[in-house]
Amino acid sequence: MSLYFEFENTDAFTAGALGEPGQRTFLLQVRAEGQRITIKCEKEQVSALSVYLRKLLADAPDVSHAPINEVMQLSQPVVPEFVLGTVGLAYDTVSDRLVIQLDEIEMKPDTESPAVDQDFSRVRAKITRDQAVAFCKHADEVVSSGRPSCVFCGRPIDKDGHLCPRMN
Repeated sequence: MSLYFEFENTDAFTAGALGEPGQRTFLLQVRAEGQRITIKCEKEQVSALSVYLRKLLADAPDVSHAPINEVMQLSQPVVPEFVLGTVGLAYDTVSDRLVIQLDEIEMKPDTESPAVDQDFSRVRAKITRDQAVAFCKHADEVVSSGRPSCVFCGRPIDKDGHLCPRMN
């Protein structure tokens, strides 16, 4: 079943992670107009979204204030609606808002039968520059709160260590 949501005035746009480092599930969450949409994603998608939002914000005027920390926490219960595929970003100069489009991943059929036309879920939300700055800061904290990275190879270090390919 596909979902389609378009929010002109977003109350919160945030990221979070559930579980222990090394086994975390990453999520994006949009709260607007009395609804909460949670989307399962990858750690790298959260990080990349933060990087690209910062690039869009680079040419915009500075923001006055950011949302309070409590708004940036995931709202419970956390039940993902779909798994994130592609992400689209734009800046709407008329409304002075960033537009974020989150599309469901397109799963290919495992068989050789013809592809069946499927409807995929999509969330499109407009956020303020303040919300974008707060998302970037919070997303960076969520991503970095996992396992530490090896200074030699950059791979995550488990609590028992790891086999570093550069330390042979």
